[in-house]
Amino acid sequence: MAPANLRNQRVFTFGKGKSEGNKNMKALLGGKGANLAEMASIGLSVPPGLTVSTEACQEYQECGHKLPAGLWEEILDALAAVEADMGARLGDPARPLLVSVRSGAAVSMPGMMDTVLNLGLNDEVMGIAHSLFEEKLEALKKAKGAKQDTDLSAADLRELVAQYKNVYVEAKGERFPTDPKRQLYLAVIAVFDSWDSSRAKKYRSINQITGLKGTAVNVQCMVFGNMGNTSGTGVLFTRNPSTGEKKLYGEFLVNAQGEDVVAGIRTPQDLDTMKQCVPDAYDELVENCEILERHYKDMMDIEFTVQENRLWMLQCRAGKRTGNGAVKIAVDMVKEGLVDIHSAIKMVEPGHVDQLLHPQFENPSAYKDKVIATGLPASPGAAVGQVVFTADDAEAWHSQGKAVILVRTETSPEDIGGMHAAEGILTARGGMTSHAAVVARGWGKSCVSGCSDIRVNDADKVVVIGDKVIHEGDWLSLNGSTGEVITGKQPLSPPALSGDLGTFMSWVDEIRQLKVMANADTPDDALTARNNGAQGIGLCRTEHMFFASDERIKAVRQMIMAANLEQRQRALNLLLPYQRSDFEGIFHAMDGFPVTIRLLDPPLHEFLPEGNLEDIVSELASETGAKEEEVFSRVEKLSEVNPMLGFRGCRLGISYPELTEMQTRAIFEAAISMSKQGVSVFPEIMVPLIGTPQLTEMQTRAIFEAAISMSKQGVSVFPEIMVPLIGTPQELEHQVSLIRKIAEQVFSEMGASITYKVGTMIEVPRAALIADEIAELAEFFSFGTNDLTQMTFGYSRDDVGKFLPIYLSKGILQSDPFEVLDQKGVGQLIKVAVERGRRARPDLKLGICGEHGGEPSSVAFFAQTGLDYVSCSPFRVPIARLAAAQVAV
Repeated sequence: MAPANLRNQRVFTFGKGKSEGNKNMKALLGGKGANLAEMASIGLSVPPGLTVSTEACQEYQECGHKLPAGLWEEILDALAAVEADMGARLGDPARPLLVSVRSGAAVSMPGMMDTVLNLGLNDEVMGIAHSLFEEKLEALKKAKGAKQDTDLSAADLRELVAQYKNVYVEAKGERFPTDPKRQLYLAVIAVFDSWDSSRAKKYRSINQITGLKGTAVNVQCMVFGNMGNTSGTGVLFTRNPSTGEKKLYGEFLVNAQGEDVVAGIRTPQDLDTMKQCVPDAYDELVENCEILERHYKDMMDIEFTVQENRLWMLQCRAGKRTGNGAVKIAVDMVKEGLVDIHSAIKMVEPGHVDQLLHPQFENPSAYKDKVIATGLPASPGAAVGQVVFTADDAEAWHSQGKAVILVRTETSPEDIGGMHAAEGILTARGGMTSHAAVVARGWGKSCVSGCSDIRVNDADKVVVIGDKVIHEGDWLSLNGSTGEVITGKQPLSPPALSGDLGTFMSWVDEIRQLKVMANADTPDDALTARNNGAQGIGLCRTEHMFFASDERIKAVRQMIMAANLEQRQRALNLLLPYQRSDFEGIFHAMDGFPVTIRLLDPPLHEFLPEGNLEDIVSELASETGAKEEEVFSRVEKLSEVNPMLGFRGCRLGISYPELTEMQTRAIFEAAISMSKQGVSVFPEIMVPLIGTPQLTEMQTRAIFEAAISMSKQGVSVFPEIMVPLIGTPQELEHQVSLIRKIAEQVFSEMGASITYKVGTMIEVPRAALIADEIAELAEFFSFGTNDLTQMTFGYSRDDVGKFLPIYLSKGILQSDPFEVLDQKGVGQLIKVAVERGRRARPDLKLGICGEHGGEPSSVAFFAQTGLDYVSCSPFRVPIARLAAAQVAV
């Protein structure tokens, strides 16, 4: 923030050991301007200059893209001070001053806005196509036999300048302006205008950069690295940004301009070249690096120029780094005494941890020429496998020990087995919140979705990408962090929560106060979650267990097609042992931690086969032995206009109590079984939009039988049963009484009992508003933010891909509300429910179990709102742990 005496100032000077700004004024001066001012004030050699503030840019936009009154005069006054410092003047033939004009927002946006060097007009300033100038340059080089720009002589360049002026005249219909102050005026306007360029707006959208006033403009005296062999230019990091090693990492070019290193016009050499060519400047640079690291307490990215043996510092900023680099730098700086643990935790971004949790390609730069398409980076990490086109083939090939990439036009819940078997998933349709994306993230699998460049032909088992045809069995690699689709088998490196990352995460856990749990549906998921530091299961979706095998899904379909209670009960009796077995495995993996189990939630039609109606009826009749006309009638009754708001969640359990009874029995039988085995079991039962009463009964029974079984084996079991999609207290009361009835039956039958909780999901806005009434019946609330977002916005998550990209591109929404919590709407409902729920039941346990539980800014909101825990997919647990710690510091 600017000091009080500078708050109305719009232009700030720096250089010669003094400056009017500092590093804490990034919002006003932009990152570049603030750091130039800071380097000057601590005595480093910085070419003098001036910074026009971001507020001036905001005024420029508000004035209809015209400089606000008085600003140009303020710029000229500051320029005069710079000219006095340098003993040179802009446009003076005897002592000419040349300047650069660069952008610099508060948040780094590399390459997104404009730069003018040696203050001259270019395509950025006057809107003339860059290619027109390039054509003249290339033609001249060809005529003179020059391979590089630097091979042209002074006479050649004079000839080129004349040609460039002709290009300007032809394009603009007027002579090239030679007044340098007019050029400076146009350059400032060009930088301000570039704030609203399409590429800058897209970059801000992609990186969720909001709330900035605009870009600052930095006008700085030019220094020249192209004045012979005692001059040069370079870029360096004070530590290796990839590995974090404490060693200068950079490049240097002898006799070159500042942009030459970045532009790749010439191949740079390492810093040892600088040590040999200009040893005194090199020693000063090493000293400056140490000063800047101590001053900023971070790894720095530095640009510099040497002009005839004199070092000039042109820029410094916190260096971009990989996940590996970030963690090592943070841990090493604590060991070196440079920063404390609290500061170290803020140095690592949640995205850095995300990188380390998924397999990565050993050398991404090596495959760039093999990239054949790019889609949405839906789930990070790298995957390599042979292409298959059906879920069945994925499972079959996987069972033979083959690594596969499942390629689909889009995925459905029935593909779940194949998705689980695949190393990665590629879809032609679907967005970042599509079925494939959500499931893949939950399992830590790489996924590229919405890849519109591909055409999937399931019949011929080929995918066409441009002029390439990929056949079944061909090797394909996916980079889920970038959305790249790569031909061939690219080498991978596996993740590990050990070494520096293990040390770092132990600090995270010491500091955070918010508990982090996981969404896990199988024993393997639960074990992964525990290994990643989860403190329990915040959401176990029982319906996912039904897709684990053909026998299970057939039993579910028999239950759906049942004509009467007796038939339904037979089918549920088949499902009970499967559910009990899965619950036992989950309780065992979570020994000593709570497990929150949501009863059946999705509409029943999702368990039916895919295809046209005739095929579905035929398949179901064959599986269940029912007549086709009976099956047809039943399928028709399951059809809904809007399934998302239809017959699902607790509505199923109320209609078919035996469903709730089965699931409750499975929970408690498993809990008591584990308890008898010495496992600490803490079950919590969550009632959703349930399916049938019989299924609820089956699931409840399976939960308790599994809990008691594990308890008998010495496992600590803490089951929590959760009722979803509650909208009225009466719905919850119906389900809670049914669950408690089954619990008592199981306890009596098995001769043991366990402690458990029954709660509900808050997904319906009405439930949030009457949370005080709901809390009288529920022992815990778990906010299902996926459905709560759907119902608050009135958006169907399955259809939002048709219009959400348009909303984001037009700025109607700043971010995808299914990825980043809408704090003004959905967040306010959560706040209301927290306040009213705890008013009715002070010991009410509160958590969140949507995908937002792993998104850092959402986690910060949940912590500040007073929630006890967040629950996210197993592979996002470390990210949520870090986000929770960063809130605490």
